[in-house]
Amino acid sequence: QLQLVESGGGLVQPGGSLRLSCVASGFSLDNYVIGWFRQAPGKGREAFLCITSSGLSTTYGDSVEGRFITSRDNAMNTVYLQMASLRPEDTAVYYCAAVPSRYGCYEHWNEYDVWGQGTQVTVSS
Repeated sequence: QLQLVESGGGLVQPGGSLRLSCVASGFSLDNYVIGWFRQAPGKGREAFLCITSSGLSTTYGDSVEGRFITSRDNAMNTVYLQMASLRPEDTAVYYCAAVPSRYGCYEHWNEYDVWGQGTQVTVSS
């Protein structure tokens, strides 16, 4: 089966850092775009980053600008999300999602075919 397995979430204090991993199983990430989404309780699913098959990233909105970086290691079939300067408002379930590359990046959740299971990130003192 095609799947993405996420790990790395947890509880972190404000100002702290966390690194999420998104590992593809059953397929190669080489030709896939990876989107990052998050969903806080009672809120919609928010796109905040995307990375193309060639490693070019796009940030959506201003909420994570300068704080979150996504990268990929195709040899390891893994995409990473490095989160720094975390804030309480970053608390959410974080998802990675994949879709075969057609053009640049994709912002909307319904563009993606394969989803990670989600990992909880809680930023609290």
